[in-house]
Amino acid sequence: MPKNQFQRMMFALLTVIITVHAYVFYSLYVVNGSTLMAVTGAESVLAAIRQQGGVYMLGQFLPIWAVVLVEFVLAYLLENVMGSPLSFKLASRVFDPQTTHPVLFESAIICATVGLMCPAMSLLASILYYPYYAGFDIFTLLANWLKLVCFNFPFAFFTQMFFIQPLVRKVFKTIFVREGKFPTEEAQAEV
Repeated sequence: MPKNQFQRMMFALLTVIITVHAYVFYSLYVVNGSTLMAVTGAESVLAAIRQQGGVYMLGQFLPIWAVVLVEFVLAYLLENVMGSPLSFKLASRVFDPQTTHPVLFESAIICATVGLMCPAMSLLASILYYPYYAGFDIFTLLANWLKLVCFNFPFAFFTQMFFIQPLVRKVFKTIFVREGKFPTEEAQAEV
């Protein structure tokens, strides 16, 4: 898959673009949708968000595009700093990348990434979406974090394993032609 730092950053970018949109949709519609509609009396989740003036984040209501942007920046930074490097190292501790079948090794990387990123992003989300209007309490923050991990982990695992990563790998392979199909620059210079 990615062979250099630029390709790793592009792979992370593709992953985060898809993942953040999926998680914002999941969080707003699946996890909190019925609560939003019950509180506002709206007929749909989108109408409930409009009626309350946006999505509650950092003690204020923000438009959905701002929520997606904030989560995108945080997820992209976290993926490049922690997720990608550590997940490869964790998978390499269990499997030898040279001798293990690529599908098995890639699956191990996905599992390690979910195991790292889900708790980390859930912690950030519990800070971003904390009900600051009620005052701050560390135990409430920790309880919210645990609740988010419980909600997000199954969704993260199954979407990453069976939808997002296969799609990202297919798009990545389409954009970045595998090495060896075309002559390298050195081989072209020799001719």
